[in-house]
Amino acid sequence: KKIELQSVQRMVDTNMTLLEDMKIQEAHAREAQAVIQTVAASIQEQAHSKIASVVSRCLESVFDEPYEFQIHFERKRGKTEARLVFVRNECEYSPMDSSGGGVIDVAAFALRVACLMLSVPMKRRTIVLDEPFKFVSVEYRDSIRDMIELLSEEMGIQFIIVTHIAEIKCGEIINV
Repeated sequence: KKIELQSVQRMVDTNMTLLEDMKIQEAHAREAQAVIQTVAASIQEQAHSKIASVVSRCLESVFDEPYEFQIHFERKRGKTEARLVFVRNECEYSPMDSSGGGVIDVAAFALRVACLMLSVPMKRRTIVLDEPFKFVSVEYRDSIRDMIELLSEEMGIQFIIVTHIAEIKCGEIINV
């Protein structure tokens, strides 16, 4: 019985040592997780700032009463999800449910531009689009052309756009 007791005592001691090691590893993992979450929040904020400024700027350059574009990062089911919203007069609107006049077309175009500008390593600054502004109301088409020309000049982006809308044609035009 004494030998059995000593054997069990050694197992208990070994397991207690393992338990203490696991507690230390858990503490280190929690610290690492906190650091990673802090870095992720910082990166999300930087990405939001850059993306939202490009999209909001494009919306402002086209529409008389523009929306502001925002990205809300939310933690759900152990993952970070991004919810895209338009804001006007301190009210949030779902882009897919609450906007008309081609606002979605302009925001989608601006998101492509923002993604190109954020790509690492830097990609060739060329965007090819097919009828990107087909739902933009007629009264905003001149503003669309101005926005395209301004973005091309300021950001050094070449746009290749297939369109049947004469008002937005600009730059070197190839008629086929």
